[in-house]
Amino acid sequence: MQLDAFQTLADPTRRCIVDVLSRGEQQVNDIVEQAGIHQSGVSRHLRILHEAGFVAMRPDGQRRLYSLRPEPFRELDAWLAKYRGLWEARLDRFGAALTKGKRT
Repeated sequence: MQLDAFQTLADPTRRCIVDVLSRGEQQVNDIVEQAGIHQSGVSRHLRILHEAGFVAMRPDGQRRLYSLRPEPFRELDAWLAKYRGLWEARLDRFGAALTKGKRT
């Protein structure tokens, strides 16, 4: 089953793991400790994140170290950039309205 980026990151547990990995390369046990999730759950979600391309795994002896891959996040940012202009334009209009309101 292939998940798209939004489906992959829709799960709060996977977002928590991504947050932990944003601090740098981690072992599964470190993720378990920092995220407060059982080891089996972390392993399952890491597999999903890995299959979706968000996470890379590097063997180091008997350890497996996990880290974030930047490419999927760049793709998300590029997709969001198309809509960022809409949001910024609304904020600009809101700021102008606030400034106008303060003058009156």
